[in-house]
Amino acid sequence: MPFFKGNLGSEFLTMTLNTPWRLTAATIYKKPSESKILGSVYLDVTDLEQKISELRKKGVKVTLTHFITLVTAKAIAEEVPQFNTYLKRGAIHAYPELVASVTLKLPNGELSSMKINSPEKLNIKEIVDSLQARIDEARKGAESNTNQMKGTLGKIPWPFRTWLYKLLKFLTLDLGLSFPFLSAQSFGTYVISNVGTLGLDGGYPALLPTGNLSLVLVLGRVREMPWVHEGNIVPRKILKLSAALDHRVVDAEHGGRLFNYLRKAIRHPEPYLNL
Repeated sequence: MPFFKGNLGSEFLTMTLNTPWRLTAATIYKKPSESKILGSVYLDVTDLEQKISELRKKGVKVTLTHFITLVTAKAIAEEVPQFNTYLKRGAIHAYPELVASVTLKLPNGELSSMKINSPEKLNIKEIVDSLQARIDEARKGAESNTNQMKGTLGKIPWPFRTWLYKLLKFLTLDLGLSFPFLSAQSFGTYVISNVGTLGLDGGYPALLPTGNLSLVLVLGRVREMPWVHEGNIVPRKILKLSAALDHRVVDAEHGGRLFNYLRKAIRHPEPYLNL
């Protein structure tokens, strides 16, 4: 059962989040140069990829990216709601909903982020359909508010561009104000990026300075490697999953709980692959 429901749940979570250490961490650390925690784990996805292949034969074009996006949302909602938070005026607050931001490579070769609202309430097919709808919109030339903002900002000459960026950052990230084109959650609650599609075995992500988010997950390329499976060394398909955490709002312990949830879900993926 999700830890937070509606405004009452968000208020309760906000009160329980602001421990003396959390408030101290929010004061002494700066984002992102001092507050970033990096971690990675190797995961055996052999059986999961087989089940994904079976699902694709049924017409559902699911990938590892879709699966990790869904399971991460479930993990945050059920196990580590601390990741669904942001910093405003020196205190930690809970976002009213989960928003996944998935970085995808478009047909024109450009990278773009696609947002999914409340992914923890969707099934795997709905995750696939939601991302596909946003890809189709991007193909037609539609741009998100954040992409439009980046395009506008890029046209402003330096140093005025820098001054405007600092002003927007102060208004949205520091003061927590929202605008029609920009808010504290413009970049989502968490980011999923699959660098394996670019041919990379793995990577360590950056915490976007303009995004008030506490988690970025990076999927590397799935490789066949020697692995100890049921007491024998055999070739298995291995995924390197890396994460960047904002130390101002979470600790490595929260990252460990997240990775453990993902590890269990990959070992027993059936509940997450139900249509």
